[in-house]
Amino acid sequence: EKGAYTGDISAQMLAELGATHVIVGHSERRTGHGESNATVCAKARAAQKAGLIPIICIGETLEERKAGAAQHVIKEQLDDSLPEASDSTPFVVAYEPIWAIGTGMVPRLEEIDEIHQLCRSELRRSHPMLADETPLLYGGSVKGSNAAEIFSVADVDGALVGGASLKSDDFLGIITAAMNA
Repeated sequence: EKGAYTGDISAQMLAELGATHVIVGHSERRTGHGESNATVCAKARAAQKAGLIPIICIGETLEERKAGAAQHVIKEQLDDSLPEASDSTPFVVAYEPIWAIGTGMVPRLEEIDEIHQLCRSELRRSHPMLADETPLLYGGSVKGSNAAEIFSVADVDGALVGGASLKSDDFLGIITAAMNA
């Protein structure tokens, strides 16, 4: 929550700087820093305690997808990464298939729909008071050229944009698609 942790930043510091949201559980942190679902959950709770809205990232590897385990992985990440159901503090869920981040590979719309339906269903089970108002974002090679299609998928409430946010034409295309969705 707070303290002197060189190389890290606390939720309190972010809130004091005026941040309103914070990304937790991104695949780079999960894989590169060994962050577990329990760690992600603790960070989400710390963010909420500091008055921030956590954007909780979930996603499967290409190997997990090919093995038919994508739904199991996503369900486990949701079950173990989300703050307690008794808490009515808002959060956001961002589905980012790890194999699609920055690769140019994008899941078929049916695959995005399948995971977003699973997420909404799991939220209705685990967090019934927040389920329908919790934004579900899609991330993973979102570009101006595919954003409108992605935003047309039920339960895709927005995008978590990475590299395309650095290219003004691509980012403007995403913003335009979001406004028209």
